[in-house]
Amino acid sequence: MKKIKVIITGATGMVGEGVLLHCLQSEAVSEVLMVNRRNYDMQHPKLKELLVKDFKHLGAHATALADYDACFFCAGISSVGMNEADYTSITYDTTVSFATALQQVAPHMVFNYITGAHTDSNGKQMWQKVKGRTEEALMQLGFAGQYNFRPGFMKPVKGQRNVRWFFKPVIALFPLLLPKQSLTLHQVGQAMIHAVTKGYSKQILEIKDIKILAR
Repeated sequence: MKKIKVIITGATGMVGEGVLLHCLQSEAVSEVLMVNRRNYDMQHPKLKELLVKDFKHLGAHATALADYDACFFCAGISSVGMNEADYTSITYDTTVSFATALQQVAPHMVFNYITGAHTDSNGKQMWQKVKGRTEEALMQLGFAGQYNFRPGFMKPVKGQRNVRWFFKPVIALFPLLLPKQSLTLHQVGQAMIHAVTKGYSKQILEIKDIKILAR
């Protein structure tokens, strides 16, 4: 099987870092390019880094990304304390601008986007609607493949640095108390790889779909 080259955003956050570490361990991945706003200090034979200050203006950087097979877009922010305009700017505008620039130079790519459980463009909560609109916009861009991952509680990969202190004491409890709402970042990373190498019947993947695709 041909090994794949992937772009990952969000390596300085918990989900992106977990997916990154899984990809570095995977024999299916030959190269990983982190696209970060700030430096992530890690050395690995597979790993490269591109610093882009503003994801809304990928611009000239986009051509340097055309040789990759997939983008795992894991960058994001919590909606807590944010108004809709600011959250939309970061979540919708930034993601869609980045993806649009990438699609123009690499329509052959598979674009995987991390959203969240209960995302819904017709939902009652602001974040649900914004993320739902983001999913809908991405599905219209014309990538060779585009999948939206809606994970729940995620157990970090061993060695992760970007796990908030208040989360660490309860990590082990999630699979026991909420088995249907929990999964590991290894599963998320593996499902993302399989979305590229195998594909999936749905573009929106709930927790149960992520677990199936990770097998």
